Amino acid sequence: MDPLIITAAITGAETNRKEQPNLPITPEDQAQAARDCYVAGARVIHLHVREDDGSPTQRLERFADSINAIRSAVPGIIIQISTGGAIGEDFEKRIAPLQLKPDMGTLNAGTLNFGDDIFINHPKDIIRLAEAFKKYNVVPEIEVYESGMIDVVCHLVKNGYITHSPLHVQFVLGVPGGMSGKPRNVMYMIDHFKDEIPAATWAVAGIGRWHIPVSMVALVTGGHIRVGFEDNIYYHKNAVAESNAQLVARIARIAHEIGRPLADLDQTRQLLGLPRTESL
Repeated sequence: MDPLIITAAITGAETNRKEQPNLPITPEDQAQAARDCYVAGARVIHLHVREDDGSPTQRLERFADSINAIRSAVPGIIIQISTGGAIGEDFEKRIAPLQLKPDMGTLNAGTLNFGDDIFINHPKDIIRLAEAFKKYNVVPEIEVYESGMIDVVCHLVKNGYITHSPLHVQFVLGVPGGMSGKPRNVMYMIDHFKDEIPAATWAVAGIGRWHIPVSMVALVTGGHIRVGFEDNIYYHKNAVAESNAQLVARIARIAHEIGRPLADLDQTRQLLGLPRTESL
């Protein structure tokens, strides 16, 4: 079984400070959160950015400020930007931050109901986004919210729109409107995925109450795990988490207790097909 990669989704586009007072918003906040998460065991930072007032943005300059601050605070950590932005964001603005050459970026594999909204990813736009990853030489992290999107990913790979190998797929489970994080759903997604693309890595992100169930399945079946305030603001039911690092540390502790080692930065880069770089 591969060593475990923990990704920290430190901010997101929907969480606010009324719900989670410790949400990192400014580039300086995010750099400190990234450093704390690295110390706790995370090796990838999944990055949305905000304006100073907390509003979500895809503004290029804001992404640059956060990326530079994080790279300064934690040399070598993998930065994975969101191209999803907030619901309803203009697609051109969603693509634009790829030109900053982060290590990775998200490629959402389909449209779905997202709470009271619709997260729109038109098939033609998905192909445009896949081509942008190749243009800017950024590694895609493929996000799927229900099983039919795995077939979309297979189509993109078989037709040459996605060429990076090994492929890395993120199962985002528990979004209202998508597939829930029931353990049997995780197992079905793994089987469906491995039948189609066996030489790939995969991870889970459980939204809200599904965080622990999906994480436990991934821990014992060879998957990787995303944690953080984008997906879950609680440590226990009705107990708001103190920090993103607290959520990272819990998964790191459980992994240690069951004998699954955490990936270091070089191992993480090797598993995800990323070049080695200066690290801590």
